[in-house]
Amino acid sequence: MFEHTHPYEPFLFPGVTKLIVGTLPPPRFTQKKLKERDVNFCYGSRDGQLWPILDRIFDLGLKYENTKMAIQQRKTFLKSRKIGVCDIVASAKRVKIDASDLGMQEIKLRDIVGYLKLYPKVDTLLFTGGNSKNGPEFFFRKHLKAHGLQLTVVNDKVPRMHEFKLPVSGRSNPSRIIKTISLTAPSGAANRAVGSMDLYKRMKDKNPEFNTFDFRVMQYQDFF
Repeated sequence: MFEHTHPYEPFLFPGVTKLIVGTLPPPRFTQKKLKERDVNFCYGSRDGQLWPILDRIFDLGLKYENTKMAIQQRKTFLKSRKIGVCDIVASAKRVKIDASDLGMQEIKLRDIVGYLKLYPKVDTLLFTGGNSKNGPEFFFRKHLKAHGLQLTVVNDKVPRMHEFKLPVSGRSNPSRIIKTISLTAPSGAANRAVGSMDLYKRMKDKNPEFNTFDFRVMQYQDFF
């Protein structure tokens, strides 16, 4: 059975206010067998859409190659926007070596609540996927439950929004409110789900050239 460990430590720094929360990058990043146009950093798969989406929104001129410059471009952007990355899965085992969330077994989660306590300015979590089994929101709900906490619905329409109260010790205000946004996953696997959304269909009818990537750009720009 393949031991799929997360190849990157959380990307966190003083002053961070938002965290991108996913699960695991493709196994090749753990195996150090990157492909052409992969970037050896969080969400660096050449098949992923997070960085192309952000590139479109902010006109970043990103390089898509396995170089230090490509990595630094991404780190510089994240720090400039006070955005960190803290995927929730630390490790999992797989029978089949692929990137499927459903294929993960014996999953070990990171202590995101612990990180939130270490970085007190974080007020928003951006999930790269929803509450489907083994998705980031799904795991986060389990993580919160283990801490005696739970999400409260703010908006039940895609992208779904929730919030929870994180206890803060030693302060006059006993808790801080943290929002969560469950974005449409930035992967090709989610294209079918996007295509079935009423909003997407209406926009596609108005503009036949509108596609699933455009839809994600439209959605993500409100939260980054």
